[in-house]
Amino acid sequence: MTPVATQEPAGHTAKRWWLLAVMAGALFVLAFYSLSDPARLAHDPLLEAGDYAGYAICHRITERSFTIAGRQFPLCARCTGTYLGVMLAFGALLLAGRGRRAGLPVRRVLVALALLVAIMGLDGLNSYSHFFPGAPHLYEPQNWLRLLTGLGTGLAMGLVITPALVQTLWREPEWRPAIASLYELGGLLLLAGLLALLVLSNQPVLSYVLAIVSAAGVVLMIAVLNTMVLLIATRRDGHAAAWRQAAPYLVAGLLLAVVEIGLVSAIRYALTGTMTGLPGL
Repeated sequence: MTPVATQEPAGHTAKRWWLLAVMAGALFVLAFYSLSDPARLAHDPLLEAGDYAGYAICHRITERSFTIAGRQFPLCARCTGTYLGVMLAFGALLLAGRGRRAGLPVRRVLVALALLVAIMGLDGLNSYSHFFPGAPHLYEPQNWLRLLTGLGTGLAMGLVITPALVQTLWREPEWRPAIASLYELGGLLLLAGLLALLVLSNQPVLSYVLAIVSAAGVVLMIAVLNTMVLLIATRRDGHAAAWRQAAPYLVAGLLLAVVEIGLVSAIRYALTGTMTGLPGL
């Protein structure tokens, strides 16, 4: 049976805005509390949890990372941008009432997203060449460039993975493109630019909030991929008609993500003996 288009009730979107406001408010309160004492900031539970999430997927080289009042971000500059971009894509689609759109962005948007990924690849190769003295490179790497190119790639990841999750999860998704025009993509890029400015402002409270959000993006992405694999493996893809039917798989995907992050972090620490950077770097 071909799925039919469904329209998400406006009340659901309004509730998400309230939930976002409450979560943001709580993070800012925690930021002020942690930053009031250097010892408290050094052992902040959320940042330490973020460190483990970052440690599972990121090199965490200190020189290539931003700091919060001297404390390193959980992720390097590029990964911070990438997972902020993921969170921006997921959040924007949900808050715009497009959480059940199952169509990929239109072709011209996909081409633009592929270009953003290619730009990050070029900047990454140029940055990587600096590990080898004397290797040719195009320009001097900068953390702000890592952040910007990461944001572009994160947006691309989120805008492709979100409709893929919708297709895998829901019985009757809305078969429309998640992003229907370059104009809409431009709006997201402006928001990404604002996020970059907030990170680069080096304001401790803002840095704290954005560091936590970027680390949460790592957990979200892994949880989403786990959920999709679980649904396909159990042949329950495209069956959920309500959140109560989807919740067990989403929760299982999240729990698996936490276990996977813990295992990878433990193995890496056993091999390297350090939570920051790589041996010899």
